Amino acid sequence: MKAAVRTWEAVREFARGLPEAVEEYPWGPEDCVVKVNKKIFVFLGNADGPQPPGLSVKLKDEVLHGHAMAAPGAEPAGYGLGRSGWVSVPLGEKGAPSAQVLCEWVEESYRTVALKRHVRELDARIEANG
Repeated sequence: MKAAVRTWEAVREFARGLPEAVEEYPWGPEDCVVKVNKKIFVFLGNADGPQPPGLSVKLKDEVLHGHAMAAPGAEPAGYGLGRSGWVSVPLGEKGAPSAQVLCEWVEESYRTVALKRHVRELDARIEANG
């Protein structure tokens, strides 16, 4: 469980560091989300509960979506979000994706909802950092 929490924390920090990303708790302290332009791009929940942490991301790219759905314990996100490409991935499962892979998925989800200027800023950062 400690490894899952460390992974969750790394993904949370990555998401919060994206251009104009804002962390919010719209349904209480156990329901962390990160938004850009008032749109959620990652549901993080929390890492303090009795269950291992997880996350949900929106992946429109078929290859990435398929890869995410193949992760241990992954399933379409609840509340009908799965029909729009949202995938929930638990982090406590044996063979769970690495923080690097999860951050790639978070970036893809961000790109799906971000404004073009946010994506340009992200691309400029990536290019500057090599």
